[in-house]
Amino acid sequence: MLFNSFDFLFLFLPLTLLCTYVAARLLEPRLVITVLIAASLVFYAYSSIVYLGLFAVLMVANYALGLAIASKRTQLPEKRLLLALGCSLNLGVLAYFKYRAFLAANLNDAFHLGFKLESLIVPLGISFFIFQKIAFLVDVYRGRIQRLNFQNYVLFVSFFPQLIAGPIVHYGEMQPQFDRNPWSNVAASDVIRGISFITIGLFKKVALADNFSGYAEVVFKAADGGMAPSFSDAWIGCVAFGLQIYFDFSGYTDIAIGLAALFGIHLPVNFASPYKARSIIEFWRRWHITLSRFLRDYLYIPLGGNRKGGTRRYANLMITMALGGLWHGAAWTFVAWGVLHGTLLSLNHLWRHLCAKFVPLRQLSEHPAARPAAWALTFVAVMMSWAFFRAPSFAAAMKVSGAMLHVASGTSANLGWREFLFVAGGVVWVVLLPNSQEVVHRILALPDRSLPLVGLGQGIVFACSMYFMMAHQYEKFIYFMF
Repeated sequence: MLFNSFDFLFLFLPLTLLCTYVAARLLEPRLVITVLIAASLVFYAYSSIVYLGLFAVLMVANYALGLAIASKRTQLPEKRLLLALGCSLNLGVLAYFKYRAFLAANLNDAFHLGFKLESLIVPLGISFFIFQKIAFLVDVYRGRIQRLNFQNYVLFVSFFPQLIAGPIVHYGEMQPQFDRNPWSNVAASDVIRGISFITIGLFKKVALADNFSGYAEVVFKAADGGMAPSFSDAWIGCVAFGLQIYFDFSGYTDIAIGLAALFGIHLPVNFASPYKARSIIEFWRRWHITLSRFLRDYLYIPLGGNRKGGTRRYANLMITMALGGLWHGAAWTFVAWGVLHGTLLSLNHLWRHLCAKFVPLRQLSEHPAARPAAWALTFVAVMMSWAFFRAPSFAAAMKVSGAMLHVASGTSANLGWREFLFVAGGVVWVVLLPNSQEVVHRILALPDRSLPLVGLGQGIVFACSMYFMMAHQYEKFIYFMF
């Protein structure tokens, strides 16, 4: 079920809120967990009922493994074995559904084996809930989770606001909230916060992201057909996609945070104005924050992090980012995108090391002109890297990225001043305007007498979103494919 659909906004969500209110106020507060679990399973089954059974089996199997790992009667070698078994189970399921065709195609190309596999529908949100379950098992093994409760666990893995595309949450940060029965005393600030985030996120998706998508589609479709775009079209198309994926995914996250707030639950921030970053290191601290946290805590640090010297640190960065790219999709273009960011991160860390070691370089990096230059360099690097993330093939990615470096390149796709100004306006938006968290914080700080005016403004924005929803016919969120 899509957040940007009338079924969700005017049927599913109101019914779920009504049922939780009745359960919390008129029946038993703990029944709200049951209501939310039931609603979350209906939410998932609405568009993926075929794989609801798989979701349930994985949920129960991981909880059983977590119990066994947490048991005081289980010795350390057995805990390690159970953890390895659990990670293998989860990664095996992910590989079967998401990567088997990719692996078979590459084996066929390399060894002429002739594998023929029937196509499968990838379970919706599989990458997100698999990572969530792996993090759960690792946290149990590390002793970060002291107490397990099956009902809380089921809600943790199925909670519909974050089920399909995150933010990637951890059991340890959700269980205390479930234990406090937050839905029994949802405050006015929670409602204001929830409605504000939902309104902002919905507008980002249907009014901005879905409109930028058309400009990117023209350029990358032409490149996939063998046509090299012009210099200006390549930049408009790539920047348009950079804006599309930001407004699309941060819009989803805003809606998820807002929905959770309506039930008194706080989800972690996932975006913090990433296009304002002045380095690739800062970009990854602002972009898809919960994924960056997962890759750092469950891959980069276990590989050794920066504890075993500079060379090993850069190798660990490359491995982490390459696997992070592959997590996004079963294609070499995603791996290339990850390797490119791993290279940029390594260069950024190397530059910081050299600046700390040599005074002239440190003075250069601290010069007043360095800040805008650092932002521009970071922005250009990130936008060029999106060519590999968006392109349907390596050849198309090379055509677009090559055109971005060659002023006299290619054929025009008729993206003119109108498209340029719209994309330029999007860049101004993401660089100069406050992000969703800052806007909502300011709304919550307003005096009560200002709330009617805020409500009127949100109503106008919501009405605009309804218009765009009808125009775009419920376009899916980009991260649903991952």
